[in-house]
Amino acid sequence: MKQILSSLSFRLALMFALVSAVLLGSIGFYLYFSLERELAWRDDQSLLGRLEHMQALLTSSDSIKDLRDRPTLYANMLGNEDSLLWVLDQDGEVLISVNPAGLSVPVGLSAGQTRLGYNEEGNARLAWHYLKQGNLNLMLVAGKLLAPREQMLAAYRLRLLLALAGGALIALLLGWLVSRRGLMPVRRLAKQAGAIDVRELHRRLNTRQLPEELRELGHSLNHMLARLEEGFGRLSRFSEDLAHEVRTPLSNLMGHTEHVLRRNRSTEEYESLLASHLEEYQRLSRMINSMLFLARTEQPQAVIQAEAVTLSMLVEQLCEYFEGMAEEADTSLVNQAHGEVWADQELLRRALANLLANALRYGEPGQPIVIGSEHTSNSTVISVHNHGPAIAAEHLPRLFDRFYRCDPSRTQGGDTGGLGLAIVDSIMQLHGGNVSVCSDNRGTVFMLHFPINVAIEPGRADPDKRW
Repeated sequence: MKQILSSLSFRLALMFALVSAVLLGSIGFYLYFSLERELAWRDDQSLLGRLEHMQALLTSSDSIKDLRDRPTLYANMLGNEDSLLWVLDQDGEVLISVNPAGLSVPVGLSAGQTRLGYNEEGNARLAWHYLKQGNLNLMLVAGKLLAPREQMLAAYRLRLLLALAGGALIALLLGWLVSRRGLMPVRRLAKQAGAIDVRELHRRLNTRQLPEELRELGHSLNHMLARLEEGFGRLSRFSEDLAHEVRTPLSNLMGHTEHVLRRNRSTEEYESLLASHLEEYQRLSRMINSMLFLARTEQPQAVIQAEAVTLSMLVEQLCEYFEGMAEEADTSLVNQAHGEVWADQELLRRALANLLANALRYGEPGQPIVIGSEHTSNSTVISVHNHGPAIAAEHLPRLFDRFYRCDPSRTQGGDTGGLGLAIVDSIMQLHGGNVSVCSDNRGTVFMLHFPINVAIEPGRADPDKRW
């Protein structure tokens, strides 16, 4: 029962029934009061007509006594038991009376033209008129009991209420059937969506048969499925890459250890083994730290501490830090950055450091690495340009995936384990921006896009300092 009451079909049917009840009630209310006004108007016209007929009888008679002796004239004129008639003299004495209901004689009626009103008890409608006949001042009073009219209106009200209740019930049932019929596309859509599980994320909902109102929802669900499929694919690849990246140093550690333990070794050989182990441990530590940083930046509550960063000063510090590596790679770092950017200084330093390390690792010896910036009305773009072999087009879409390398054979001991560019991408997402890359025969350019119109709240802890 609770499930039925909470269903959308029942709610739509209930709203349809309420609307129908309001509409039928408004029409019934209008008809009832129209009938009431029409009956009152007809009764008033009937009373005024009786006064005119009575006045004509009095005018055509020689005296009031002739009418009193011939009561059938006006009794037949009244015609039913709910009608009343009085002829009063100027002292209020009743000269002629037709009063089957036994009502009290009306008193205190105002003089003047023909008037309409109610008696003192409020159970009769009256019309009166003053008439002068000879030397007599007469008052003619015609009346009609209200009880028959009220009984008829009460019966009409009861029928209206019954019709209203029946109409609302019928509207509820029809609304239930119509809503169930109308919501069939929603149930079909839910059935299609429910049939898609983790192993069938490639399936899509059929939106061609959906009505216009649900087609946009179907497209949104298909886009969500596409994102989920991509996310699960990346997660699967990440798990495979993670297992491969961890297995390699562990295999090295186990292999070296087993080889040394086969026989007694000298102190120098054990020291060499420990140094080799330390190198592998450092590699694992860098990988774990990078993964932990990525996990922290992807938390929904992750925030950064933004400030105005002078680009030329920050890039100059990085150039000094990488000066030794640049000399070993037979290249130079050129600082062409200028202006300011609103960002977290430490996170921006880390992103640029990863890009510079990547440029030094894959850049062409003897060619400079240029760090520049460009400011527009909507964004600030920081670029790192190095000369070297172009990156194949099939690698560009996955370049920022975790553990992805264009050439795994070029892995070096001091690299980030294939997580450097993924860290750059996460840092830019924290800033509401993005990182892009273009590569051709003129070299490779990584660009950090910082949107100016995205508000970043200052004064809050950055993700690397929250843990």
